[in-house]
Amino acid sequence: MPSAAGALSHLRVLDLSRVLAGPWASQLLGDLGADVIKVEKPGADGKGGDDTRGWGPPWLGDGEGQPTTDAAYFLCTNRNKRSLTVDITRPEGQAIVRELAAQSDVVLENFKVGGLKAYGLDYASLSAINPRLVYCSITGFGQDGPYAARAGYDFLIQGMGGLMSVTGRAEDEDGAGPQKVGVALTDILTGLYAGNAILAALAHREKTGEGQHIDLALLDVQVACLANQAMNYLVSGKAPRRMGNGHPNIVPYQDFPTADGDMILAIGNDGQFARFCEIAGHAGWSGDERFATNAARVRHRAELIPMLRQTTVMKTTAEWIALLENAAVPCGPINDLAGVFADPQVIHRGLRVDMPHAAGGTAPQVANPIHFSATPIDYRRAPPLLGQDTEAVLKELGRSEAEIAALRGVGVV
Repeated sequence: MPSAAGALSHLRVLDLSRVLAGPWASQLLGDLGADVIKVEKPGADGKGGDDTRGWGPPWLGDGEGQPTTDAAYFLCTNRNKRSLTVDITRPEGQAIVRELAAQSDVVLENFKVGGLKAYGLDYASLSAINPRLVYCSITGFGQDGPYAARAGYDFLIQGMGGLMSVTGRAEDEDGAGPQKVGVALTDILTGLYAGNAILAALAHREKTGEGQHIDLALLDVQVACLANQAMNYLVSGKAPRRMGNGHPNIVPYQDFPTADGDMILAIGNDGQFARFCEIAGHAGWSGDERFATNAARVRHRAELIPMLRQTTVMKTTAEWIALLENAAVPCGPINDLAGVFADPQVIHRGLRVDMPHAAGGTAPQVANPIHFSATPIDYRRAPPLLGQDTEAVLKELGRSEAEIAALRGVGVV
């Protein structure tokens, strides 16, 4: 029978990060069962907490449908966490964080290089208290190098790291030019790398008893994730160019117009291409030496793609998908988000989750895509209100109600 506890339910994560990359990593660890304590700056009226709480509209609604002060952006990456408000610039606040770090397995932070050293909350200071601590630092450019002191943002890194050089319309098309991806992909990929790195460091700790410092940079992650495009350059010495929705190594593998919209063809081998040609009424194309193999189709892309586009407009998207799916030719529609969450496969896989929220009503969530057979993802805590768990966490540290009230009175928590 599946266990009621998550795989990481024995771990505590102290999350000093904010915005997206760090919180994405800590939400992943929380989904896997870890107790994640999110440390936020005290303050009301948008002056405290994670910056993304104020990145709206849209705003989360309360039980009566009225907007709260938490933006949808904040909701995307902060479930399964407890919110503790602490002013880390104050000695009393620093003492609370150090006390928590002594009882934690992981610290996650995304301050500028050296930013936490002044508060005694850097790796050297906290590992002296807890040598088993796994401490993950996320920055724009890493802990060293000529850019280390610079602030790094996803959009900036998409440009500097080469992603925008291969994203956007081809140079000979109207509207050509560099284009960022529609979500902050570098931040998200960095969060996923951070989660993997933290788990590896914890595995090392199990063998040695030693914690360690993890140094993750957005720029490093972006370059690492250029994948085949990076290899195309390193092997050929030629920088890849923007190709719109085309693929540098596979043809046809892009969008095509239909009688009522657009669809995607993702043909990955010669057999699939032959089946497509048969269904399209052009069986001879697959025997044409210009198009018979993928390598030939890549060389003769400029001839083949217009021929395909003249053919695909003869049927509707639904008609093409019905015919091609039946022949195991990869294809699909181009959905907007309404279409995504109405898709029967998305519904079947439970990719929307609604969680009761402390403000009243529910907080919609996109499900974690991992499916375990023994330790399922547990959606136990909606994204918290600012400081929602401050009193509970401080009481776990042994603070009395009077002491907590005194800390509140002077603005430490």
